[in-house]
Amino acid sequence: MDPTIIATLVCMATLLALLATGVWISVSLLITGWVALAFFTPSTTVGSLMASTMWDSSWSWELTALPLFIWMGEVLFRSRLSEHLFTGLAPWLGWLPGRLLHVNVLGCGIMAAVTGSSAVTCATVGRMSVPELSRLNYDERMSIGTLAGSGTLGLLIPPSIIMIVYGIVAEVSIARLFIAGVLPGIMLVVIFMGYVAAWGLFNRKKVPPIGLHLSFREKLWASRLLIPVILLIILVIGSIYGGFATPTEAAMIGVIGALLLAAVTGDLTWAMFRDGALSAARTSCMLAFIVLCASVLAIAMGFTGIPRALARWVDSLHLTTNQLLLVLTILYVILGCFLDGISMMVLTASVVIPMVQQAGIDLLWFGIFVVIVVEIAQITPPVGINLFVLQAMTGRDIWFITKAALPFFFLMLLGIVIIAAFPELATFLPKMMMSR
Repeated sequence: MDPTIIATLVCMATLLALLATGVWISVSLLITGWVALAFFTPSTTVGSLMASTMWDSSWSWELTALPLFIWMGEVLFRSRLSEHLFTGLAPWLGWLPGRLLHVNVLGCGIMAAVTGSSAVTCATVGRMSVPELSRLNYDERMSIGTLAGSGTLGLLIPPSIIMIVYGIVAEVSIARLFIAGVLPGIMLVVIFMGYVAAWGLFNRKKVPPIGLHLSFREKLWASRLLIPVILLIILVIGSIYGGFATPTEAAMIGVIGALLLAAVTGDLTWAMFRDGALSAARTSCMLAFIVLCASVLAIAMGFTGIPRALARWVDSLHLTTNQLLLVLTILYVILGCFLDGISMMVLTASVVIPMVQQAGIDLLWFGIFVVIVVEIAQITPPVGINLFVLQAMTGRDIWFITKAALPFFFLMLLGIVIIAAFPELATFLPKMMMSR
């Protein structure tokens, strides 16, 4: 049997066995990389090779943006932003079919632009909207479904933590990835709101009547607390798009802005500052360790030749680009049933990225594609993170929440079809940024 096939089978078996026994994903990646290097390469300095690889990956400048964006999200998560979002958006959305259900969609879109995390986006918006929509007698299934689906926007709308990870493992500009996610993110918001409006038209009895009619001035006054958040979003994303700041510098701007915003609203206390910083440090260390261990697996795969062999095999199948994307979509959706988004991205990067390059697919566009697919994984049982967040928040069982989220699963698949048909949605703004 071909040595490459043996190496592939042994590495797959090792990784699956480690994951099945509950070993941390980072440690599983590290051990699998060691097995590949020790038994399937002629290297006699495996330990030093692993250490140097991890060290080289650890001082990546792009990696420094990760803890800063996470900290920004933690600060805003601990503030009263959820209350401000509901109070500020509700007066403007009552006239739409579906009424205040749109608050979940737009609220998640805004929150996504300041947190970079799907779970934090879902939890922050849901903390206020779930009890409020329940009090107003909105349909519970639709209320939960809009929150589960829209919460995933935290991965796509910049600044996105998972885009930073993809940019590092795929060696793609993080600034360009952030800009590439803007139009697809807006597209998904429009798709979700279109679905909610259509549902509202066909289910008028499940939508409570509009409450108080406010004047334009009253609406503006109710939305006054949203203005600083909107300015923070413009500042962070605008500084990257305008070329005034790198993602890391923009993240620092975001942290300072979030702290100032929390101070102005009276939410900033020593306990809040300490808890936010500690939580950001824990999350950042976990993600950084996964990235470092993934770099060991990536270099091990390179030495064994497994990615090249798989790329040649895929090429021999003569799959069209769309057929390859369909296969990868199915693969990621299946993996999403068992792994979180970042884990499955770094797990597959060393094999999938060479395949994609062999097929001539733009890695920038593929980054947006794979992020949307990972979004889908956030609402697939049994390991859909957003499902767990909503289960804890509502007390409903996981299958009720899964059924509520199901329409948004298919809406995101529609989003994938659209960006595959119109790739300019992901590439137009980055090209404009480069031409400036």
